[in-house]
Amino acid sequence: MAGAAALPRDNGEIAFAAPWEGRAVALALALVERLGLSWDEFRQQLIAAISEMPERPYYESWAVALERLMLAQHLTTREELDRAEPTERPVL
Repeated sequence: MAGAAALPRDNGEIAFAAPWEGRAVALALALVERLGLSWDEFRQQLIAAISEMPERPYYESWAVALERLMLAQHLTTREELDRAEPTERPVL
C-alpha cells in the first residue's frame, strides 16, 4: 500500500508499537482471504478511516476499517459490536 494507507516501516520492516497492532493487521489479512475479497476492499475502508480522522493513531484506523468491513459484509451489526466492546479496549 502507498500513501496514507501505507504500513509504517522502520528500516524497511513493518513497525508495530504494540502487539495488538500486528494482530489487527493479521485479522484484516485473514478476513479478506477468508471472504475471498480483494485487498482493495479493505484498503478503501482504511483510506476512508484515515481521511475522516487523520490525527487518529494509524492502527486504530485499521480497527475502524476492520469493523466497517465486517459490517459491510453483514458479518455483524453495530449493536453486536457495541455490546461486545468493553468501555476500555484491552490489548488484543
